[in-house]
Amino acid sequence: MTDSTNTALVTGASRGLGLTLAEALAKRGWKLVLDARGAEAMRLAREELSRITQVIAIPGDISDPAHRTALAAAAAQLGGLDALINNAGILGPSPQPPLLDYPLDVLEQVYRVNVVAQLGVIQAVYHTLKPGARILNITSDAGVEAYAGWGGYGSAKAGFEHLSAILAEENPQWKVYWVDPGDMRTQMQQEANPGEDISDRPLPGSSIPGLLLLLKGELPSGRYQARALVTEVDTWRNL
Repeated sequence: MTDSTNTALVTGASRGLGLTLAEALAKRGWKLVLDARGAEAMRLAREELSRITQVIAIPGDISDPAHRTALAAAAAQLGGLDALINNAGILGPSPQPPLLDYPLDVLEQVYRVNVVAQLGVIQAVYHTLKPGARILNITSDAGVEAYAGWGGYGSAKAGFEHLSAILAEENPQWKVYWVDPGDMRTQMQQEANPGEDISDRPLPGSSIPGLLLLLKGELPSGRYQARALVTEVDTWRNL
């Protein structure tokens, strides 16, 4: 299916899950606003995806208010958003320390990016969201399970999950999803497990069908596991 009138903002879109989802949307005709911290990686993503769809790529940090304002202006330039995918985030230290050794200034940064800045993006662009728009907040099982060594990242994701739930209650005009994509073979996963062989983890593409189902289906607002959403290829192939 080609969705030539749809537009999405995808943060953290220069690699991993964000780039893979942006590619999937581009192939389906979505117009894209993309964000990531790495200017060169963002340039390469824009060059690749602009061959098949309209792309505005803005390098920057979502914790910067001026950058969030620029993302909102780009969304308005493309006629408003049908979807906002909050995928950007930071892991924190690698290897991750136990909470009793966690540097508090670093913990503040992890919370600032993974919780506060996420709401900042939503606040910046919400006036560009079309009726019935989808907000996909990418979270983690570390936000609901207590894993030793994941105290900083996990507690930040827990905060993001509850923020998402309240956002959904306050804004029934949108579909708000907080989504666990599952373990993936990504740079962040490797940084979380330094020295470990993560080649057995699925590639980010394994989570894309579930995300597409949320973007195009009519599931109610709530928490979902992306890979558990779709059990048969035929249910999502034409999304």
